[in-house]
Amino acid sequence: MLTKSESENRISRLQEELKEKGIDGALIIYPIDVYYFTGTRQNSTLWVPAEGSPVLMVRKSYSRAKIESLVEDTRPFPSSKEFPAIFPDGVARVGMTFDIIPVQQYNYYAKMLPGRELVDISAINREIRSVKSEWELEQLRQGGSNLCDIFRQVPEFLREGMRELDLAAEFEARLRRAGNEGYIRMRAFNQELFMGLAVSASAGDPGFFDGAVTGRGLSSASPQGASRELISRDVPVFLDYTGVFNGYITDMTRIFVIGKLDPELQHAFDTALKIQDALVSELKPGVICEDLFLKSLAMAEEAGLGKHYMGAPGENARFVGHGVGLELDEFPVLAQGFKVPLVAGQTIAIEPKFVIPGKGVIGIENTFAVSASGGVKLTPLDDSITYL
Repeated sequence: MLTKSESENRISRLQEELKEKGIDGALIIYPIDVYYFTGTRQNSTLWVPAEGSPVLMVRKSYSRAKIESLVEDTRPFPSSKEFPAIFPDGVARVGMTFDIIPVQQYNYYAKMLPGRELVDISAINREIRSVKSEWELEQLRQGGSNLCDIFRQVPEFLREGMRELDLAAEFEARLRRAGNEGYIRMRAFNQELFMGLAVSASAGDPGFFDGAVTGRGLSSASPQGASRELISRDVPVFLDYTGVFNGYITDMTRIFVIGKLDPELQHAFDTALKIQDALVSELKPGVICEDLFLKSLAMAEEAGLGKHYMGAPGENARFVGHGVGLELDEFPVLAQGFKVPLVAGQTIAIEPKFVIPGKGVIGIENTFAVSASGGVKLTPLDDSITYL
């Protein structure tokens, strides 16, 4: 679980940023942000003054939060009359994460803090969380190892004629028994994911999910992931799954084939590996995120696969990598328009993929840490296609 030194270091980093920006304190209400700073995910609100000690106010469960919280001043949530007294008279500007809080919650706190200016600290929060400590990297290493163990077992149960749904159920059951927590937290509005994707015949079906591959799913209400389609010979089976252990998410994709692979798909897979290797060598501090995406796109186009890159033609995603941690869509993003330099300790899932209608979906994905010598692989499994 989270250590006291981790919690204190995170709060200290936040306070430094608040002081630099002239903000008097941060009111953290989003659950996974509260957990990040305190070590408990109970229904709570965290007040972090720019100077001084933080206060965690708990709605439910206070008894559990008292055990888990690493914030010394952990107390029951006060009444609306008592709440303003927590904020000294000198507190004029209060930071909140506008990227995620509902308008209703904003209005609730604005009403309880009259005369104070509520300002956006979304970027500050996400940038702090994007850089992982050695403790966090160890959580991701262990989670990546656990996830790889399940991928190694796939040849034991993947069979011609089974439904995508049955493949997904078996993979997910084994992953769950290994201790996978299942909560794939995503910050972006209108995004959701159930553990991962086990798709083959339906892999190229378009959908709402902001990624290269969506899958058909089981209904229009759940238009994502495995369908009831049968797995056939010579059609790539695309397994894209997350492992969630101790809250931290690793993300990886591997390809399985019963029979042989179409030459065009093989060419696309070879190109995906080349793109991955080229980007990994440049996962170094100071490298601009957008430049890596544009490099990957140029490589796909040079291979004659540009229109199939990161989605079916006309459905292409405009990124090739995304930060991971306590959420699946953390900073940084290797995307068009994200002109931000990489920082050592950031963790990124790189996923060059191709969707070729009528033939299938192919690609690779691994989770890496940014370092001075390039990307450090946190999902240590051979990238090769597994043939059955």
